[in-house]
Amino acid sequence: MKVKICGITTVEAAQQAIEAGTDFIGFVFARSKRSVSKEQAKRIAEQIPAHVKKVGVFVNEDLEAVQSIAADVGLDYVQLHGDETPEYCSKLGFPIIKAFQIKSKADLDQLSEYQTEYVLLDSPAGKYRGGNGETFDWSLTTGLSSLSDKVILAGGLRAENVQEAIKEVNPVGVDVSSGVETDGVKDTEKIAAFIKEAKKGDTDGSISATE
Repeated sequence: MKVKICGITTVEAAQQAIEAGTDFIGFVFARSKRSVSKEQAKRIAEQIPAHVKKVGVFVNEDLEAVQSIAADVGLDYVQLHGDETPEYCSKLGFPIIKAFQIKSKADLDQLSEYQTEYVLLDSPAGKYRGGNGETFDWSLTTGLSSLSDKVILAGGLRAENVQEAIKEVNPVGVDVSSGVETDGVKDTEKIAAFIKEAKKGDTDGSISATE
């Protein structure tokens, strides 16, 4: 099970996640209480080993701006959390994680329109796109077996419910932000507990994202 710790804003938090065994580190470049500047992300990215993949989260951003930030920071994946079209994705030139807000079964119909490395299933937006700490109805994902090797599950996950979520959805990875925070700050113990629970079913406990 691959794990992405998103909303990283400091070198210290990145190191904590890496030591706990994360596979992806996420930087938010969209409007959010966890947003970072390109310079901040670059400083943190320089301390991240190659086997941990760097992901930048964007929402309805200008194509050239995304390409510029991704190149400067050295991102391995671009996560698109807005209303980006399949055509937009095809022009980007970087591996993509496309996020979708799941409110009903019909929201899953659009997944097949996108040719991306991963699709991220998230709960409906609150104040911000993503990172709202709310789950969605996981039973809606029944029948997605053909995409199981591409699905990353997000939305309201924490150490206490991640195993239940994995059994219900059978994703290739899970994504967490607020679920490993205390008072809005990344919490070392919660990060470690989440990753341990998420990888509990792994044969060796340390599958890394090395595509």
